[in-house]
Amino acid sequence: MSWNSQLPAAAGHEWPELMPGWVWLAGAGPGDPGLVTLHTWSALQQADVIVHDALVDTRILQWARGDASIEFVGKRAGQPSPTQATVSQLLVRLARENRRVLRLKGGDPFVFGRGGEEAQDLLRAGVPFRVLPGVTAGIAGLAYAGIAVTHRDTNHAVTFLTGHDRSGDVPTGIDWPAVARSSPVIVLYMALRHLREIRQHLIAAGRPSDEPVSIICRATLADQRIIETTLGSMGDASIHDATMAPAVVCVGEVVRLPSMPEWTPVS
Repeated sequence: MSWNSQLPAAAGHEWPELMPGWVWLAGAGPGDPGLVTLHTWSALQQADVIVHDALVDTRILQWARGDASIEFVGKRAGQPSPTQATVSQLLVRLARENRRVLRLKGGDPFVFGRGGEEAQDLLRAGVPFRVLPGVTAGIAGLAYAGIAVTHRDTNHAVTFLTGHDRSGDVPTGIDWPAVARSSPVIVLYMALRHLREIRQHLIAAGRPSDEPVSIICRATLADQRIIETTLGSMGDASIHDATMAPAVVCVGEVVRLPSMPEWTPVS
């Protein structure tokens, strides 16, 4: 049975084919395999080689063809890992070998996933590519914790921030006073190591120290854990020690809404 025949039929729609010499930049979602899109599932069925990050759930890789090569290029804070230039060079080399290349990234490749950098590198190298968006943890992780990232009773805007920049430090380009004033809900990615410093920035910019915060650890997975705290306590050692990376942090009154049930995958 071919990969195409396994996909659901859609009137007037043809599923795209991953051609030799192409790279598809795809999002694998935040963890739960059920959040993988059909386009990414079909790419897993077609790829000759899959280049994946550390945050891609290993169960998702089981959908790959039996003869596909699997290349791990994951980055972990404080641990030796391939540079971004090395990853991009690998993608270019594999494509020039006329391989069908799937670059599989956690969440969405263009949301703090360096997918934009890889797309630019492929463009400069003359390698054809396609982008397959994915479900990002800043939305799905909160939903699995029973938190609506927007709600008409609390917020008509939300700001997504990364907790560290290229150097690993808190980004210096963020206008913290502007964020504190304008965004009723702030969602932080990759911020565990810098919670105390981020707390100081936000409180100094006028956010109340008793503002509610939820930290969703290993969002959408069976061992998902939710830690409820306040902005003033967000960086305390007891909070930090209890968390498990990866985690997404939500700051704002939306956290105080009447709680909805959280849920985890069936398997």
